[in-house]
Amino acid sequence: MSPSYTGKSIALPEHRARKRFGQNFLQDDNIIRRIVAAIAPGAGQHIVEIGPGQGAITTPLLASGARLDAIELDRDLAAWLQSRFADVATFSLHQADVLKFDLASLTTSERSLSIVGNLPYNISTPCIFHLLKYQSLIHEMTFMLQLEVVQRLAAQVGDNQYGRLGIMAQYYCQVDHLFDVPPGAFHPQPKVTSAIVRLTPHREQKLVATSTSMLQDVVRTAFSQRRKTLRNCLKTLIQDIKPDDLPVDLSLRPENLSLTDYVNLSNTLSAARQEQ
Repeated sequence: MSPSYTGKSIALPEHRARKRFGQNFLQDDNIIRRIVAAIAPGAGQHIVEIGPGQGAITTPLLASGARLDAIELDRDLAAWLQSRFADVATFSLHQADVLKFDLASLTTSERSLSIVGNLPYNISTPCIFHLLKYQSLIHEMTFMLQLEVVQRLAAQVGDNQYGRLGIMAQYYCQVDHLFDVPPGAFHPQPKVTSAIVRLTPHREQKLVATSTSMLQDVVRTAFSQRRKTLRNCLKTLIQDIKPDDLPVDLSLRPENLSLTDYVNLSNTLSAARQEQ
């Protein structure tokens, strides 16, 4: 995409990437074009960009005519972004921590938000879990993450990376690993390969947990001791239930159960708790 709008010509102040924010700034034009093509922004689309940094993706997103809410924690970068895009009516800047940001303050319309961002490794998992709370408002999410995190999101039963993150993400979303991004695409260069992933919330829930909080408890408890059998790692949750009444083999380990297995198990535990 060749943006028709580039923002005001305002020099970026001397800015050293801050490790505490996990900052690595995207600078490869080809990668930028591929990411924007994957997002496919358009006029009237409501986009939320997390951590816009130096505006590498912000500029072409605004050029599409999309409405953009940018969430930036770094005060210096937030001030610069506000100045650069001050004359764009469709741009709003929120100097805030995304982990504390209420997406419902931006819209009440279901499936109306497209979330994009380059998520630092140290907040990627909590950020995704935070955003999944608002999944009914989200059309899709396109993220740059460390390759390892994307592999965990897309992992299936039997994969080494299979665990809590992938199970809960796949309960709510279709997960698509789009392409990898080499370290050289950033400044400063990270020591790891990154990847672009798309998370698309299910229009119709394929599997329905009676209680999502119970599902989260079961998955979290199971993978907190993933090398133990289910009988041992889930003993606090299943102590009042006969093993024969459970829909899974307790001699298995947590990584041997599919998403369907976890939903069925959590529903059984929810029903048993209501009967008590």
